[in-house]
Amino acid sequence: MNRPKPFSMIREFHLADWFTLGNAFCGVGALFSVMTFLQTGLTQHLYYACALIPAALVFDVLDGRIARWRQKSSAMGRELDSLADVISFGVAPAVIAYGCGMQGLWDRIVLGFFVASGVSRLARYNITAESLSAGSDKVAYFEGTPIPTSLLLVIVLWIAAWQGAIGEALWFGAVKLGGFTLHPLVLLFAVSGSLMISRIRIPKL
Repeated sequence: MNRPKPFSMIREFHLADWFTLGNAFCGVGALFSVMTFLQTGLTQHLYYACALIPAALVFDVLDGRIARWRQKSSAMGRELDSLADVISFGVAPAVIAYGCGMQGLWDRIVLGFFVASGVSRLARYNITAESLSAGSDKVAYFEGTPIPTSLLLVIVLWIAAWQGAIGEALWFGAVKLGGFTLHPLVLLFAVSGSLMISRIRIPKL
């Protein structure tokens, strides 16, 4: 019986998979930066967190192009890509929003909905990719907005941080609903999540 070689899983990674891991690394780095901001109050760490999301998008774009260029893709690579996207474009933007001041109970529910929508959207994509590709190596369109569109939300949060509109100064203030706090700005995440799980068709470029 042949025993698997040490680190055999790592040995099986394609070049594109390493770029996918770069995506995940950026997402985790963004989470750490928000934690540092919450500990120190230094806004520069929010800037770092926001900057790491477009960096993650660069890795996300490159991994797909490299896979097509080298004509090497796998089910594992697709799953890696989805898991990395959940971190970088789902969890990280939600945590950045929390760091910016969306910390009320209703805010947390909306942010949780946003992340759950992103997870659901990626799961749906994975199980329908084969049928949507119509026999080619690339799907013709997305159902629902892709989760990397959350970069737009991160840009909004970066501008808010740059203008000092975080915490108590968050744009549109806060309202009380049922005794719990809702920051209206968080509704952007509700809209984004709803679009991700919608059935609208978006051509894939």
